[in-house]
Amino acid sequence: MKAVIMAGGFGTRLRPLSSTIPKPMVYMANKPMMEHIINLLKRHGLVDLVVLLYFQAEAIKNYFRDGSEFGVNIQYVQAEEDYGTAGAVKNAQRFLKESFLVISADVLTDVDLKEAFDFHQKNQAKASMILASMENPLAYGVVIIKEDGKISRFLEKPTWGEVFSDTVNTGIYILEPEVLDQIPPKQNFDFSKDLFPLMLSTKQKLYGFVTPHYWRDVGNLEQYFLAHQDILDGRVGVDLDGNLLHRQQANIWVGKNAKVGERVEFKGTVIIGNEARIGSHCFIANSIIGDNTQIEDDVNLDRCVIWKNSFIGKGSILTEAVVANDATLEENTVVFENAIISEGCYIESGAKIKANVRVWPGKRVEAGATLSTSLVWGDRWNRELFTDAKVMGVGNLELTPEFAVKLGAAYGAMLGRGSTVVTSRDAGSTSRMISRALICGLLSAGINVHDLRTLPIPVVRYELKSGKEQGGIHTRSSPSDPRQTDIIFFNGGGQDLPTHRIKSVERLFFAEDFRRASPEQIGQLDFPQRTIESYRKDFLKAIDSQRIRKAQFKLVIDYSNGGASQIFPSIIGALGCEVISLNAYLDPQKLSRSDEEQTSCIQKLSSVVKSLDADVGFLFDPGAEKLSVVDEEGEFIPPDLLLLIVTSLFLASTPARRIAVPVVASMGVEKIASDYGVEVIRVKNDHLAMMDALSNLEVDFVGGTKGGFIFPGFQLGADAMFNLAKILELLSKDDHSVSAPKRRRLADLRKELDQFHMVKRTVSCLWGKKGQVMRKLLKYTEDCKRELIDGVRVLNGDSWVLVMPDRKGACFHVLAEATKPGEAERLVEKFARKVTQWQS
Repeated sequence: MKAVIMAGGFGTRLRPLSSTIPKPMVYMANKPMMEHIINLLKRHGLVDLVVLLYFQAEAIKNYFRDGSEFGVNIQYVQAEEDYGTAGAVKNAQRFLKESFLVISADVLTDVDLKEAFDFHQKNQAKASMILASMENPLAYGVVIIKEDGKISRFLEKPTWGEVFSDTVNTGIYILEPEVLDQIPPKQNFDFSKDLFPLMLSTKQKLYGFVTPHYWRDVGNLEQYFLAHQDILDGRVGVDLDGNLLHRQQANIWVGKNAKVGERVEFKGTVIIGNEARIGSHCFIANSIIGDNTQIEDDVNLDRCVIWKNSFIGKGSILTEAVVANDATLEENTVVFENAIISEGCYIESGAKIKANVRVWPGKRVEAGATLSTSLVWGDRWNRELFTDAKVMGVGNLELTPEFAVKLGAAYGAMLGRGSTVVTSRDAGSTSRMISRALICGLLSAGINVHDLRTLPIPVVRYELKSGKEQGGIHTRSSPSDPRQTDIIFFNGGGQDLPTHRIKSVERLFFAEDFRRASPEQIGQLDFPQRTIESYRKDFLKAIDSQRIRKAQFKLVIDYSNGGASQIFPSIIGALGCEVISLNAYLDPQKLSRSDEEQTSCIQKLSSVVKSLDADVGFLFDPGAEKLSVVDEEGEFIPPDLLLLIVTSLFLASTPARRIAVPVVASMGVEKIASDYGVEVIRVKNDHLAMMDALSNLEVDFVGGTKGGFIFPGFQLGADAMFNLAKILELLSKDDHSVSAPKRRRLADLRKELDQFHMVKRTVSCLWGKKGQVMRKLLKYTEDCKRELIDGVRVLNGDSWVLVMPDRKGACFHVLAEATKPGEAERLVEKFARKVTQWQS
């Protein structure tokens, strides 16, 4: 007799375990489920097998091949479409010329097939269904039989009021080949819904054999977990690999070359796969550990299933959890009941995965994070949703339209129904999609939207400055990673969204604790028409246009294919400059640049400046917030040095009392400011702190270290277009006592101010150790002159060193500056070594 194995199911209810593999290949006690079925068939002498395939067929073929390695002979039948259970078997009719058995590849059972076949022959049945008694038959098809075993009625997925029997259909059938003639070819036809009711209505010999043996449909994640516990408890007979060792309170199946450390406590039944490694002082109870999996010291596993090639870090605690292939859990991870860690996931140290959470394949959970909702396709999980005022992720994978709708609704709920939000985006197709999804979320929360479409960030800030709107959102491709999308949020007035409002949005997003607007309260969508015209008009008012026109600059401008190319040419034209434009058109494919590409663009800009004898070269970033500069000699001016030059130009021509710079800025700022009696205020190393300084600290200028500056009077944030014009204005002046234009050379300023040496280094540090390092750093520097603004900055005459924890990553940044290059290197080496030592 042949056996037919139904192996074409999608396994939807077993996801995420079946996301990357077909359901029959999901591991059960260190073997694919289908291998247990093949072993059952082989034990009963059924070695000629027909395997029916549909979904992810190659994975099954590649594992079982012709079956010889498993002691059977396999023929495969691939369906072109989903023909249903009976239709799939009909598709293999050419191989089935005698009585045959049908069984699903995704059940766990030790049913006595010989007893069932004897029953079938004794009754000369055309079809025999193997039935099992279940305590809760609601999820199955109930079958009612007479005393002689003949089937009298079917109830497919009954309610409790229809449960007249506890015998259910196991999906295991013994059929005569002529039964297949009743199944229409190439059509969707089901055994329980179509064929068997047809046979019953035509009074054919249809019987039910009730097996007393174990049977479980492994149809969902709950059943998958229970099936494993039944194996470990000995309720079902399956073939287990390895040598059985009996210990006090434990039975341990140990695979080939497995190694176990000292003082490991085992309890119940434990299965250890081939080449597995278990560290010392672990506690392992009623768990399964896959081949080549490594368990570090002091790990606690209680009723867990760990698949192949995974790593469980030191001190981790897992309870009733499933960990799939190639997953990594770093030290001190905690995984609670019924959680699923899918294939290829990376859980960083100290993370907690709460009960019933599913982490889908390939996801990363940041160190120290607590994951309380499932992390599905297209998501990742950081300690926080926002980084500064941005939400970042891979477009259409981590930042999906569904995610964006929810995020827009949460932001809208924070602002309140009836508020108005400005939106804009770059020209990328992903940005367009995400922006539209955000708009949908905003409208659903009762927010009115003014969509500026493809305009850069400075224009959004300008529009918000009017006070007509309560917030803004800009969506863009990341300037440095073409796969990543950034969603940037603004407060009313054009500032980056402040921390307390970020926390409010995060709280609403994660709790989903916000109301949608009623149909009559849904927001309105409008497209403002005069924003660019107003921006240009106010821009030119804020600049000394006449002085720039008299200077007659010759410029090379690289627009980086960004939004500035749609706005700035008419502005710079009004300033009377001779301009050679590069990349002055929108190109969605060129909105991100790697470090190498950025360097190449600067080199090209330098070459053009020198060959055309231009006065200066400027390069916008695609978002028109940051500016890179090349002087008239074709030399690139690094951002730290550009800050000194712009500060010097500004203070030489503009009366000022105080200026602000980030904590990482060169000490040259203080030296320049002291010549003019100007106070320098240092702020945190982020754009929001720079904007707050302008708004709240009564400063006259804010200088950045990444090519962004804020001049008072026009914008509250960095605007590379305005900064370019302002630099030209400053270059055309000497100081505030001079009335006639007098050009200054950037190259001369570069040579004059390039006298400081800065060294930077990044040091890895686990999230859980950051607080410890900071505590020891404060103790170590308590007798030093220091600033505690953003990290710890230690001052010592003509040098300083800054140790600053990274906000996004598991690392510290160590920066040092000195008038002597060797001293900066020495300071960085010293404190980088300390950061490493302080982690132990």
